[in-house]
Amino acid sequence: MLGFYDYTVWLTYLSLLSAVAGICISLHAAGHPYLGVFFLMLSGLCDAFDGRVARTKKDRSPAEKAFGIQIDSLADLVAFGVLPACIGEAISTVGPQIYGISRFSFFGLGGDRAVSMLILFILMFYVLAALIRLAYFNVMEEERQKTEGGCRKTYIGLPVTSAALIFPSIMLLQYILPFDITPIYYLALLVTGFLFVSKIQVKKPGVCGVWIMVGIGAVEALILLLALLLVRHIH
Repeated sequence: MLGFYDYTVWLTYLSLLSAVAGICISLHAAGHPYLGVFFLMLSGLCDAFDGRVARTKKDRSPAEKAFGIQIDSLADLVAFGVLPACIGEAISTVGPQIYGISRFSFFGLGGDRAVSMLILFILMFYVLAALIRLAYFNVMEEERQKTEGGCRKTYIGLPVTSAALIFPSIMLLQYILPFDITPIYYLALLVTGFLFVSKIQVKKPGVCGVWIMVGIGAVEALILLLALLLVRHIH
């Protein structure tokens, strides 16, 4: 078979499979955006360690290294580009109804076609921004490796993997705020998309930083799980 299948790529493959499962569950039937978020966080967990796991194999061939870089970006596009957009689509149809909260009317426009087109534009823009950011990073990283080598210390633009913490945090707001957080989610998609392609410098987290982010994600997942169980029990 084509491809590579040793342990260095297992986490990347798992990240992609988690993302596909999240997309399917988010869009299934009436939509399950809050379940989709768990798969987004699982993909984020896999991505946090896939590079470190890959680097433990010291005898990787140039082809194996290049393959790892390519599939990592492709998996990231699905997990942190497409999946958050699908969650956004799902939350627009089902989100607040689960909790008996009145739907946000978008300044009285309700289900107006113009609003639907605006939402579609935001979703498409977000995925496109993630794609551009990942492709640009690959090109620039290849050029940097030729001149500098080693690991980079900063990123230009917000890494797409940040989606694994940003959007679960926003979804948690629905359990705190007494109104529909759907417009907040769309605003976050728009702002995050711009940050993906911006020229801001973001320091690359070290081992300690990675574990802190994993801890934050674990707390978010636990709170979401408890909240979902509580809502299910009440209803």
